[in-house]
Order: sequence, then C-alpha cells, then structure tokens
Amino acid sequence: MPTLPLAHLTEFYVDGGWMEPLGATRLPVHNPSDESVVGEVALGSDDDVHRAVAAANTAVAAWGSTEPEERSALLARLAECYEARMDEMALAISTEMGSPIDMALLAQAGAGQFHLRGFVKTLGEMTFDRPLREDRPGDRIRLEPTGVAALITPWNWPMNQVTLKVGAALAAGCTMVLKPSELAPLSSLLFAELVDEAGFPPGVFNLVNGNGLGVGTALTSHPDVDVVSFTGSTRAGVAVTKAAAPTVKRVSLELGGKSPNLVFADCDVVEAVRRGAAHCFDNTGQSCNAPTRMLVERSVYDQAVDLAAEVAATTRCAPASEPGGHIGPLVSAAQFERVQALIKAGIEEGARLVEGGPGRPDGLTEGWFVRPTVFADVSPDMRIAREEIFGPVLAMAPFDSEEEALALANNTPYGLASYVQTGDAERARRVSAGLRAGMVQVNGAPRAPGSPFGGYKQSGVGREGGVWGVEEFLETKSVSGL
Repeated sequence: MPTLPLAHLTEFYVDGGWMEPLGATRLPVHNPSDESVVGEVALGSDDDVHRAVAAANTAVAAWGSTEPEERSALLARLAECYEARMDEMALAISTEMGSPIDMALLAQAGAGQFHLRGFVKTLGEMTFDRPLREDRPGDRIRLEPTGVAALITPWNWPMNQVTLKVGAALAAGCTMVLKPSELAPLSSLLFAELVDEAGFPPGVFNLVNGNGLGVGTALTSHPDVDVVSFTGSTRAGVAVTKAAAPTVKRVSLELGGKSPNLVFADCDVVEAVRRGAAHCFDNTGQSCNAPTRMLVERSVYDQAVDLAAEVAATTRCAPASEPGGHIGPLVSAAQFERVQALIKAGIEEGARLVEGGPGRPDGLTEGWFVRPTVFADVSPDMRIAREEIFGPVLAMAPFDSEEEALALANNTPYGLASYVQTGDAERARRVSAGLRAGMVQVNGAPRAPGSPFGGYKQSGVGREGGVWGVEEFLETKSVSGL
C-alpha cells in the first residue's frame, strides 16, 4: 500500500542531501476533504534560500557543461524512478490538494510521467550548436544554459508544473531551487526523493519550502539567481517581475485565465456543451485553462443552458480518497470562501442561477466542497465574467454573430486558452485566428505532445513544454570567425 511521504516534511533538499531548516517556522498541511491536519511543513528563511542558491551556484558550471546525452540519460532515470512510485505520488497529491484518487493517479501524477518522458524525447531532438546558415559555416549559434533557476510552482496541478519546470531546466543544463506551494508540499518532497534516487549531482536540484512573501521573494530577488519560472496568479506574477527587475533576471510567467468556449449552432451542440461543462468542473474548476465562459449562438442558447445545468446537477462531489469519477474539494478554506463570495456576487449582480449556488453539496458537512454551479445571461461587466474564480462555476452568455462571439471572447485581460465548437472548417480557421489566446482547441481535439503551453496578455510571458519550454532556460550566443 502506498504511504504519504512524511519522512522529510520538516526538511529541505539541498546540495544532494536532506537538511534541517535554518529557520523554525512551521505551517500545517491540511487534507481538504475533511480539513484534518496531515502534518506540519517547515517554511524557509532567507538563510535557507541563500544556502540552496549557493549550492546551485557551485554546481552550475559542471552541470552546464555536460553533454545533452548525459542529461538525457539522467532524465530517463528520473522518469523510471517516478514511474515506480506513481501510487505514492497519487496519494500525496490527492491528500494535499483534494484531487480524487483515480484522477490523481491518471491525470495529476500521470502528467509528471508524461512531461519527464517528453523532455527526454525533446532533448534528443534539439541542436545546441549549429551554423548560422549554410553560406557562413564559421558563424555559429550556440544555445547555452542561463544558469541558476528559481522555480515556483502552484498547488492545483503540482506535478504537472514541477516536471514542466524541473524537466526543462535539467534538459537545458541549469541548476535550480524549487519552491513548491506551501499548500501542496507532499508531492514535491516525494519528487525530491526521486531526484536523489536518480543520482543527479549535488546542487543541481534543490528544494526549499516556504510561502510567496518569504522564500518566493528571497528567490526572485536573489542576485545569484539568473532565471525565474513562476506559475500562479497574475497578481503574484506582477510581484515576481518587480522583485526580479533590479537584477534584470529572465522571467517566465504562467498566470491566470478566463477562457472562453465558443459554441456555434452548426456543431454537435449536445456533445460540445456536455464536454465543455465537464471540462469546466474538472479538477473542481481549479485549472488556469478551464473553459469557464461558455458563449453560445442564440438559436441554441436555451438548449445549451439546460444541458450545462444537467451536467452540473449530475456531477458528483465526494472525498478525494473515494474511487470514481467525481470531483473533490477545493484546496483550502481561503479558496472556499473566495469561491462562495463570487457565487454570491453573481447572484447579486443579476446573473441567472440555473444550477448549484452557495453552500456545500447535500450530504457534505465537512471539507471544502462547493456545488457545481451554472450561471446564465452573464454580462461582460459582472465579476463572474471577468475574475478567475478557480472553482466549478460556469458563466454562460448568448451571441448573435461570429463577430460578436470574438468580441465577447477577447473582452478579458487574460489570454491563456480558448475553445471553439463548430462544424464549419473555414469558420474554425477564422475564429481561431481572431482569438487573442496562446492556445486554441477546436472541437475537443487534444493538444499534441510537446505543444507550447502559455498565453497572451495578463496570462503570462513565455511558454512551457517541449522545445519551447527548454528554450526558456537557454541563452543564445552568436560566435563568428570559427
């Protein structure tokens, strides 16, 4: 039976080994399904950050000069270690952030496995030293590791984000300090055990737990950190950018979203609406690219509202430890209160509540569970149309033309993902070209392995995944006269 990774809960992984923190602050780790305390995690101090960055800085020259084949072999070994302990990883994720155990294994832990294997493949396809062009063989372009990376990851898809950042940084030849979310530290502590088991040189990978104001600020402002990769809220991303600015660090940001889902009458409306609503509620709505705004052509709007309400009404909520296809709780009391406040704001601002609403689902008296909720007739000025809720709340509105659909879709400060449902191939091309978003998914088609993940506007800067993700940790050097 898998067990929780609690052995190093109050330790940090630095310079190839587990170390006691230099500070004494602790923070409880809660199980969102029943609000119980699993244990306490240590929160790092500035001294802990200095120690970890120093270890990464000492190791950076040797690791940065390794051949891609050597880095690829170690990444492949890490993937093997990860795969051998997938059940433990799933239990850790399910316990710390409330993902139902089946989803935690297949999607949450599975994402880490997918990305680690993906970076092994990507590394084998990349060329780090090439001629500028055929007529100038003495002019070379070299891609070289940026140096020491600060990696700050969120709680909602912990291993997806950890492996997207760590895998890319390792592939590029960077050393790093990882600060996972203090709300979901268990999976990252287990990941550090796997890095140790895989045999990476001391100082290449380091982990310090802490909160954003403490360890996060110390890392992003540290003079010996060369590149920062952050995933989280747009507000926090602005703070990260400001902290990194005095030393002109490279900064990559994957931030919030308010993704539109455009449903045209010429698609399979039943399939499209059911798929879109289920996607919105997936992971209890705690995904930055969730299609939380469903914009529907007016001739099928009433049908779509009824279908979405049916999906919400039949979406089961249950503790994360139970097997099955249900959704779990939100991650924390603070997130629960935020989602409740936004549901109430939708009602107060005049949106039509067609399913769900405030409070916990029937039969659940403990845990941070919310009712899957659908609002109709949502206007662009309402908070539920503009703010990222990060809960299972769908906002629906009608449109009368393709031009209006695009205007409504782009009427947001975010630009992470967009979704298009249409049976007209030409319309799909026109609309996808007109959407101001980093990713567009047409008729539910999945994104190919190695596709870049990231957005426009306040959804971030840079891309993760595949060659684009590795390049975020590389500098480009032009050499002439060879």
